Amino acid sequence: MIHSIKTKISVSIKNKKINVFFFFLISAFVILIFTKLSKNYTNTMVFEIEKINVPLENILLNDSIKLDVTLKTHGFKWLKYYVSKPKIKIDFSKDVYKHKNVFVWSKPIAYLSNTQFSKQVELLNITPDTLLFRYGVNLVKKVPVKLNATINYSHGYDLANSMVVQPDSVEVIGPNQLVDKISFVETENLVLNNIRTDVMVNTKLKLPSNQLDIKFSETDVNIKAKVEKFTEGTLQVPVTIINAPRHIELKYFPKKVSVSYYVSLNNFDAIKNKDFKVICDYSKTSDNQSFLLPELTKVPKLVKNAKISQQRIEFIITK
Repeated sequence: MIHSIKTKISVSIKNKKINVFFFFLISAFVILIFTKLSKNYTNTMVFEIEKINVPLENILLNDSIKLDVTLKTHGFKWLKYYVSKPKIKIDFSKDVYKHKNVFVWSKPIAYLSNTQFSKQVELLNITPDTLLFRYGVNLVKKVPVKLNATINYSHGYDLANSMVVQPDSVEVIGPNQLVDKISFVETENLVLNNIRTDVMVNTKLKLPSNQLDIKFSETDVNIKAKVEKFTEGTLQVPVTIINAPRHIELKYFPKKVSVSYYVSLNNFDAIKNKDFKVICDYSKTSDNQSFLLPELTKVPKLVKNAKISQQRIEFIITK
């Protein structure tokens, strides 16, 4: 019993000694790292160019330009540059000028030192000190947005007016030979089911993912539509005969036909039979034909799916 207790105490003391050893080892390592990172180092790194505010009418033809930048700073700053790719911004609205067919960037070291590096970073050298960006001319073209939508309405509901796409067109910017091929931009397929209230949704545009040289002013559009309760209406509309020869007299039956249509409840009372026109064109008849074909030539904008129930108008020549 006493021997067992002595053994446990001995093991516990050894474990504590090991833990203390590792604690001091880790502490020494952390202190060493902080000491190293606190010192200043001089090094040269490759900085990528981040081009901002490039004019829409221009396209840069050489995207792989880089700068060799020599800096002096402490290790913590260098750690940041090693973790993420370092970049230098060039603002094409103020940092460059045009010369013949190139944009020219040429700035003194003080410029970068004062604007793109912190006070703890000393900029020693940049190679090269001048950059040339070749460019081509972009075409800016406005094309319509084509809605690609399938909307299924609840029973008795329908669209009160045309769907509105906002914006209804987008600007396409890119090389002439590529932009010329684009005549419209289509939306992604929009499917809505059991709709009985007004539509107001946002949908993405189908933009080509393999055309990196082409830019679009919009990537999505808003779709709006007014939805109302609809009902069916029926009216008796007079039949008018046209293009009959003057030397003949016709008797035809029926004189009126039934026209059915689909209309919103709000506009039901506004629809009158005078808003429709049904004609029969005598010039379209053939010899020995005893009937005319009625055509619906005038329909009010407020109605949908208007159709004539009578398929034939019988006639006889009395003179």
